[in-house]
Amino acid sequence: MNAKPSANKRQSAPTVFVVDDDAGVRDSLRFLLKSVGLTAKTLASATEFLDSYDVDQPGCLVLDVRMPAVSGLELQQQLNIRGAMIPVIFITGHGDIPMAVEAMQHGAFDFLQKPFRDQDLIDRLQKALAKDAHNRAELKLRDQIGSRFETLTPREHEVLVLMVRGLPNKIMAAELGVSQRTVEIHRARVMEKTAAESLAHLVRMYLDLNPQTHRS
Repeated sequence: MNAKPSANKRQSAPTVFVVDDDAGVRDSLRFLLKSVGLTAKTLASATEFLDSYDVDQPGCLVLDVRMPAVSGLELQQQLNIRGAMIPVIFITGHGDIPMAVEAMQHGAFDFLQKPFRDQDLIDRLQKALAKDAHNRAELKLRDQIGSRFETLTPREHEVLVLMVRGLPNKIMAAELGVSQRTVEIHRARVMEKTAAESLAHLVRMYLDLNPQTHRS
């Protein structure tokens, strides 16, 4: 079971996926979502979802906790392993609260206990879709920034690291065994290629891409 990579990177409209083994629940939720203008896709099992899901598809997932074969919690674990960041709203029956709590601990966006009001679900869906849109925008920006940094030459990357450390040109030149003028040229290229507006902006982007790095 593999979440399929996207063959087309064009951003599509968000989809609310409903995964529930109860056909009645799927039909009623499909009708509800359509009535408020949301695109919905209903599936009868976790396996069916994983076999068809494109990780680049924006949206959110409404997921029943208890399902045969692969449970909602097991599906959530599979999504986490694959790095799929789709927000998950669990639907739980009576007595499933401990499972819902476990789901939240593993990153679920929210959960609703049956029976629930239609408006409660819609409100949570709107928040989940907004969260997904925000996450994807942040990821896209991070990818763009990463691509800029990848254009740096090995020498420019060395200069970048020294810039992040806050070293003056004179010290940088001594460490690299080059002239201060050469350092200045490399610094200018680093700023240009990364589209950094200031040294502080450059440092912020670098640290965001390298969270394990601590400035000395």
